[in-house]
Amino acid sequence: MRVDFRDAYETHSNSDTGPPALGGIDPHWGGVYPVTGALALGRLDCQMLDERKAAILRAVVEEYIETGQPVGSGHVARAPGVDVSSATVRNEMGLLESEGFLRQPHTSAGRVPTEKGYRFFVDHLRRPARLATSSAEEVREFFARAHGEVEQMLSETSRLLSDLTHLTSVVVAPAAVETTVRSVQLVGLSTTSAVLVAVLSDGSVEKHTIDLPPGVGEGRVATASMHMTAHLAGRAREILPSVPATGDLPVDSLVERALAALAHLPAGDPEQVYVGGAARMAQAFDAIETVREVLGILEQQYVVVSLIRDVIDRGLLVAIGTETGMAPLAECALVVSPYEVEGERAGTIGVLGPTRMNYPQALAAVAVVGHRLSDRLTEG
Repeated sequence: MRVDFRDAYETHSNSDTGPPALGGIDPHWGGVYPVTGALALGRLDCQMLDERKAAILRAVVEEYIETGQPVGSGHVARAPGVDVSSATVRNEMGLLESEGFLRQPHTSAGRVPTEKGYRFFVDHLRRPARLATSSAEEVREFFARAHGEVEQMLSETSRLLSDLTHLTSVVVAPAAVETTVRSVQLVGLSTTSAVLVAVLSDGSVEKHTIDLPPGVGEGRVATASMHMTAHLAGRAREILPSVPATGDLPVDSLVERALAALAHLPAGDPEQVYVGGAARMAQAFDAIETVREVLGILEQQYVVVSLIRDVIDRGLLVAIGTETGMAPLAECALVVSPYEVEGERAGTIGVLGPTRMNYPQALAAVAVVGHRLSDRLTEG
């Protein structure tokens, strides 16, 4: 099905009023509005295009995103909003090529967008396209049934985002160092052992198996659970306080063993990265070496986290080609959005694909999924 970009595009002639603020969520359509200039690296050059050139460039980008084939002047002349002859289009496309917005493949009469051309297109999006009704419903249903451990939810969210966009998705988990304890529960496994389950403020769950002291039955296990929750709930996970004795020696012995288990912080990278749809990279590029290099980056969690953090720190939601700062990603584009837990920035979600990606749809999907994920993690 062909995508209609027209509602997502803003030409220079009507950009003075500007769209709503960066990252704003509109409940009527569920997307994110890029503020004019906030996505750009070279906006001053792009502002020099008049309305006709902007319309022609838009038509070339849209058609190339749709087909992957160089775009000729005849097709552009028939595109909505162009309304000039093929000869005029051909002349304007030549000028756009000389200005660096288009390039002409070596054997084709058609043109394709350059990184600068894609950047202009993205910077002049009024707002991303709406998610299809079926996709929006899929997101709602997913988060309506998404419960349990945050690690599983983030892994499944990465698959959801990849399925929505047909791109490779990346979800960076919240950093564990900022968590507090929501609840602590002891569940008896047998007459000699129990499992300690600690639920943290970011939705993550820790589990520890504990040997039960002599004389501890179900009643004392339940008492120890309530006693620990009463004294640990709301406290920082990394600096747990001491828990006063109850006077019941078996209960106090069990509490001591549980606290000893909690004293060992979980090992591993606090910013876990979940990648969904990595195999889609093989479909996005013809060059095997490009696929190999991109997949190599996705396997390095520290590199992925650093890349996404750098993009966001530069005030971007979209990084195109060399804007990523990584040579292996010169033919890729990255669309990202932070998500929150209890009003505080916690992690990031995004999609990575070829520069020929459907930017309006990618921005809409990332925004909607990020918004729903924030709500679910905050609710716990």
